[in-house]
Amino acid sequence: MNLILKGLQVYTEQGILKQAGVHVQNGLIEKIDQASALDVKADEVLEFPDNYHLVPGFIDCHTHGVKGFDVMDATAEALTTISQALAAEGTTAYLATTMTAEVQQIENALTAVRHHMASPANTMGAKILGVHLEGPFLAPTKMGAQRGDKIIAPDVSLMQHWQKISGDAIKLVTLAPEQPHSEDLIRYLKQHHIIPSIGHTNATYAEAMTAIEAGCCHATHLFNAMRGMHQREPGAVTAALLSDKVMAELILDGIHLHPAIVQLVLKVKGKDKIVLITDAMRAKCLQDGYYDLGGQSVQVKAGQATLADGTLAGSVLEMPSAIQNMLKFTGCELSDAIKMASENPAKALGIFQRKGSIAVKKDADLVVLDEKLRVVLTICGGKRNEIQS
Repeated sequence: MNLILKGLQVYTEQGILKQAGVHVQNGLIEKIDQASALDVKADEVLEFPDNYHLVPGFIDCHTHGVKGFDVMDATAEALTTISQALAAEGTTAYLATTMTAEVQQIENALTAVRHHMASPANTMGAKILGVHLEGPFLAPTKMGAQRGDKIIAPDVSLMQHWQKISGDAIKLVTLAPEQPHSEDLIRYLKQHHIIPSIGHTNATYAEAMTAIEAGCCHATHLFNAMRGMHQREPGAVTAALLSDKVMAELILDGIHLHPAIVQLVLKVKGKDKIVLITDAMRAKCLQDGYYDLGGQSVQVKAGQATLADGTLAGSVLEMPSAIQNMLKFTGCELSDAIKMASENPAKALGIFQRKGSIAVKKDADLVVLDEKLRVVLTICGGKRNEIQS
């Protein structure tokens, strides 16, 4: 598609261009300039009000499902539906996130993702970049909504087997560093360019810092399902906050984290070390009710997903709401919140050379937001996805 989007504010790597535009050709960003200077021929020219925003597509490193489907369903229909639904909310790329489950169920999910990534379907809607393996290498005391009866100790040989099944698609692994053999797994992951992430952990500060030194450079939904801070035992949370090596995921639905905690994280980590995620489950975009999550019943009521005992069970969060909440909770600039949803995850995944910002010759993953930061249009790899009313 040869397309021009013009007249709005364009969020580039160099700053915000007002009343500007972007020329998209053959799936890439061909030119960025003032709207008046975009005089090239195009198949379609879309003009927008000057208070609309053109931002890089969002990248969700941690999402399980939407519209009744889950990655663990391990079907082509599930992955295609998830990809198309995510694109409608401005997410142009994501990691298909698994859960702690029977080994065969995990392997089925890995196989399904491998097939999807190799098929033309991966150009329809948001692109699957790979797998976030959330479990089963977790702590039994910090399972959250994951199944404690399916925990497995960190195992390098099993990881090698799963990576082979996935077609080398596993990009990020959540693990509890206090579990036996975790350091061996962390070093293996680091050597093979897979992100080791501290999460679902009861690790002490010392244990977490040892893991960070070994190669853990990411924290899965910081604070949630993680040993918190105590004045005499700083815990894994403090280790993740203090280390400049660690990128911290945040679920900003107004439920998982108090606004003051979000302010604290921004003040300590800074805008370059925060990644906004949704950790969304299959109930997203659907009505309140009861839904399955990893073999457990979850009630969704008034935007909150919980197990029967009240444990939070993922979210129904959409990425534009996460961005809006970042602004509301911290007062940061919109460009900073966009950075946390686009640039930072791209850098964490090692794909910033082609995704995560608006720059010439990068993938044309673009989102138009209106003056209230609602998604108007998503462009995935140069393909116009959907305009919402």
